[in-house]
Amino acid sequence: MADHTAIEWTDATWSPVTGCTLVSEGCRHCYAARLAATRLRDHPSRKGLARINANGEAKFTGEVRFNPQWLDQPLRWRKPRMIFVCAHGDLFHEDVPDEWIDKVFAVMALAPRHTFQVLTKRPKRASAYMSRRDARGRFPALDYAALMAATGRWSTPAIEDLSGRTSLPNVWLGTSVENQPTADARIPHLLVTPAAVRFVSAEPLLGPVDLYGGDPDPRLGGVAAGPNVHLGQWWRHDDPANAPPRPGIDWVIAGGESGPGARPMHPDWARSLRDQCAAAGVAFHFKQWGECVPVASLGRTGPRLNIADHVTFDDGTVVRRVGKSRAGRLLDGVQHNGMPEVRR
Repeated sequence: MADHTAIEWTDATWSPVTGCTLVSEGCRHCYAARLAATRLRDHPSRKGLARINANGEAKFTGEVRFNPQWLDQPLRWRKPRMIFVCAHGDLFHEDVPDEWIDKVFAVMALAPRHTFQVLTKRPKRASAYMSRRDARGRFPALDYAALMAATGRWSTPAIEDLSGRTSLPNVWLGTSVENQPTADARIPHLLVTPAAVRFVSAEPLLGPVDLYGGDPDPRLGGVAAGPNVHLGQWWRHDDPANAPPRPGIDWVIAGGESGPGARPMHPDWARSLRDQCAAAGVAFHFKQWGECVPVASLGRTGPRLNIADHVTFDDGTVVRRVGKSRAGRLLDGVQHNGMPEVRR
């Protein structure tokens, strides 16, 4: 965990749970697995969680670990922060017990001054967990006994302010996607989950993604075809014809892959997400190009590169491997740092 981070869209990271499992192609070159298998391999929070395979790739072993020594860290940070939760794991991994998740949510409930950003590749489980209610119809993590048992602290103002709510107003929930199939599989679960802010992280972006979507599984509530589907607003199949739209995706983060073996991102994939967000009035954040950048954006500056540094897409678009630092994060000369408007 770190009180400061190089991640552009947050202020700090908090890792009460570490470890994960590959679930799709976006995980193949996971930076967290690489750190756990190399620089942090002897750290108690990471030891044994990842290994380098025969192809030289870092892979998580599937073991997940609870780190109680870090559980109350956000309570000791007095200055308000944006906090990325479980940056080196997935809070909703199938092997993370509900008891661990309860403790994490209890801490978030006791720290209303902070904004917690929870990002998962398992939004189906997140939806099931966050849709549970106690006998009073409240979100489970707001149970007084759970708050005290999880942290050993009592914070009456925080509890009174949150009583009766169905989600925590300082918790944003997001899902990671890398292409259209993962977007179609994960975003519908995100849309039906109670959350103050819902966001999508399209990083590493490995293919084009249409966030306006189509007509997902009706068993999830379904999203009716129409303007701004997924982005900004949506409708259930069983909503009346004059029903107001439901809140949808509030924020989109996009970025290319970095690190060893990074796969290139076509510039049009990022441009499409930027334009979709602009049309729907949704905040857009362009995090990075990754290792490759469009040749057209390089101009005539910098060292000469040989043919091996070029990647040509089927439509003739050429990008060059120049490294993450040099590639930067300007999309068509503009830095996009959009942040969502918080619903309270």
